[in-house]
Amino acid sequence: MPLISSFYGILVYIYWLDNKHHNLPHIHVEYNGLEAAFSINEASIIAGNFPPKQTRLVQAWIEIHKEELLADWSLAIRGEPVFKIDQLR
Repeated sequence: MPLISSFYGILVYIYWLDNKHHNLPHIHVEYNGLEAAFSINEASIIAGNFPPKQTRLVQAWIEIHKEELLADWSLAIRGEPVFKIDQLR
């Protein structure tokens, strides 16, 4: 599970070969012991719980980096190395 980005204490991961559990492009995030999965296309939570402020930060980051995230997703579901993505500034 490669760490692809981090910002404001939020860690963003994309798992290799992870297209069976949620069956749509998504990322996993962690913050202060909480975990959630976010859809890349809708930038919405599809599993887990996340604080509202950090949810908005992740959603903004997804919108800014959607193309890069989808490219990383394509690599990850094939088990290939993914690229780091810039943090939210």
